[in-house]
Amino acid sequence: MTTRVDGEVATLQVVERFNAAVDAKDVDALRAAITDDCVFESPRPPDGRRYVGEEMVDVFAEFFAIEGEASFETEEIFVAGDRAVVHWLHRWRRPGDNGHVRGIDVFTVRGDRIAAKLSYVKG
Repeated sequence: MTTRVDGEVATLQVVERFNAAVDAKDVDALRAAITDDCVFESPRPPDGRRYVGEEMVDVFAEFFAIEGEASFETEEIFVAGDRAVVHWLHRWRRPGDNGHVRGIDVFTVRGDRIAAKLSYVKG
């Protein structure tokens, strides 16, 4: 389910393009979807970890390499102006380790790219 106010289609499209790059594990598409100074706050406990720009791309490239058979399922998106909240379910399958976790991302969009992705996980 997607909830948005009229006129916020561009924000939704930018977030969907970013999510498609992650789903495809496409580092180049991911790089093209973010600003050079994009801030990514990972959900690592207790307070996450902050990465900026190319550091974010490196983190995702490493994540893609170790994730094996994994997927993110978007459960809901809320859009308000240049901000979006994505509620997701992440599933993975690795030898001896199958599981899932739920979380949200709070995105800020600048122009046609992601400027911030703040991630939070349940559990």
